[in-house]
Amino acid sequence: MKFAVIRFGGSNCDSDVHHILNDLLDVSTDMVWYKDSIEGYDGVVIPGGFSYGDYLRAGAIAARTPIMNSVRRLADSGKPVIGICNGFQILAESGLLPGALRTNVYPKFCCKWVDLRVENIDTAFTSGFKKGEIVRMPVAHKEGNFFADDAALHDMNSHRQIVFRYVSPDGDVADYANPNGSVENIAGIVNGSGNVLGMMPHPERASESILGSDDGRRIFESMVWYAEQG
Repeated sequence: MKFAVIRFGGSNCDSDVHHILNDLLDVSTDMVWYKDSIEGYDGVVIPGGFSYGDYLRAGAIAARTPIMNSVRRLADSGKPVIGICNGFQILAESGLLPGALRTNVYPKFCCKWVDLRVENIDTAFTSGFKKGEIVRMPVAHKEGNFFADDAALHDMNSHRQIVFRYVSPDGDVADYANPNGSVENIAGIVNGSGNVLGMMPHPERASESILGSDDGRRIFESMVWYAEQG
């Protein structure tokens, strides 16, 4: 089994993801430059950062590079794809996930720990959690305000595509627990098949207890288990 971490100009969380997969989970993982091929890989991670300096919109340029056509084909074949922070923005810009990421309601860079509630455990990335479980991960973004219109939200809720929500430590969906103004406190979503995940919080920064939480590690463990079953 072999995973790819795609690197664009401006990616800066690629080494962190590589460390989790390659060193902690013992999964053969390559850093793949966006001009190279992802043929033959069993899963893909699009890491956080500031691809192309967030020029035009965060993720807009990276989403239009040829490698994203390959990512789409890999996702269509049922293999797992996760986009973290800027990776989520890229997936939304490319149309692989619904909705859009806008500037935070308070229009400044936000870097803090947040509490998340696990809404759906029947995905390629959440089988290692319990439904309703509260987990902690950090966010670090300026354009993390997820938006979708009412029709799209209805469809996403109906098909259980909302995977993580920002909540209070007690699990309440409260405005004060929402770091960026995301509609319905949405922190992470999947496609209809559950094998493409976009999330603003950084699980790679919460995958070892020395960092303050290892809750994020289970996302990668679930992804690896899913790929092994495929």
